[in-house]
Amino acid sequence: MELLAPAGNYEKFLTALHFGADAFYLAGGRFGLRAFAGNFSNEEIVKATNLAHQCGKKVYVTLNIIAKDKDFDGLDEYLKFLLKAKVDAVIVADLGVLEFVRKHAPKLAVHVSTQANIINSYSAKLMAKLGAKRLILARELSLSEIAEIRKQVPKEVEIEVFVHGAMCMAYSGRCLLSNYLTGRDSNHGECVQACRWKYYVREVSRDDEMEVQEDEKGTYIFNSKDLNMLSHLGELQKIGVDSIKIEGRMKSSYYVATVVNAYRQALDMLPKKPSKALCDELLKASHRRYTTGFYYANEQREFIEDSMPVQDSEFVAIVTRAGDGKTVELEMRNKFSVGEKLEILSPNPKIFRKKLEISKIFNNAGNSVDCAKVVQERVVVPCKLPLLEGDILRR
Repeated sequence: MELLAPAGNYEKFLTALHFGADAFYLAGGRFGLRAFAGNFSNEEIVKATNLAHQCGKKVYVTLNIIAKDKDFDGLDEYLKFLLKAKVDAVIVADLGVLEFVRKHAPKLAVHVSTQANIINSYSAKLMAKLGAKRLILARELSLSEIAEIRKQVPKEVEIEVFVHGAMCMAYSGRCLLSNYLTGRDSNHGECVQACRWKYYVREVSRDDEMEVQEDEKGTYIFNSKDLNMLSHLGELQKIGVDSIKIEGRMKSSYYVATVVNAYRQALDMLPKKPSKALCDELLKASHRRYTTGFYYANEQREFIEDSMPVQDSEFVAIVTRAGDGKTVELEMRNKFSVGEKLEILSPNPKIFRKKLEISKIFNNAGNSVDCAKVVQERVVVPCKLPLLEGDILRR
């Protein structure tokens, strides 16, 4: 199965590439559902696509807004650019956008987004007839329902599902809370994540507020747990899933590194199940309590969660120049000091989770210092381990 990673900006694209993703989904300045991610300039789309293709990887560009008439202004020119850039596909949710792409850029492969709410084989077959190369199924489906859809659609049409990340309380992500409460349109990429806020309910004949008594953690009645299918990839492969997607274009580079690395290793060890140590890796990135979502239809499910995410590890530094057997250059992301032992996050299994003791730190001027505390300062530390550019140190 293809491992599809989020690329909220060019740095996160490079991170996902380094840690083993097979493909990347990203957005330009318009038409995508993450307006407040860093996103990509046209030049960055070209650069990312060229680099991905050199590495045998793929790039998919999101055009997945639920479009109004005015949103089509400039879309034909943008499609011409994407064709010239040789991106591998565009991701659409709106039927009008799908038809527009097929008419104006018939050579451009189209993936139909989860926002299109494909939950049955009839919708799936219709999307295939309309020219979709890939169907990104709704998150409300069980394994058996996905298997049935896979049987019903042509073999050349690919099936993609989400496996990890934030779940939306609305049906396949079609939410109006943000619109109603702030005027920012979720379906145009401007969601404020109002579902994460704390809520109260009031009975109509009373003036005082009555708190909703959900549990001891509060009243986050719309706030979902995070999806985690790391231990179940073999079951997805068995029913014919072609691509597994990690959510997170708004998440940090550290999040992308941790999650992509874990899923890359889990995929590579199939049919063997991931170890507990590998599963515990997903506790080290920002997360809410985990769930398997709707995949197991007969299980009792609890989706509601605390508002604040947690993580067990802290992103300390990223390698900006590969080690030469003596030293390595690091870019500081959180303060660290001489004497600390920092854990290595790397796609190289020989050094993954090993500890690097910081015996000395040399600043930009070559002077020895006790700690790296200047934001994003580049420093050099002694290191005999074969660290590569893009590897991460954490505590």
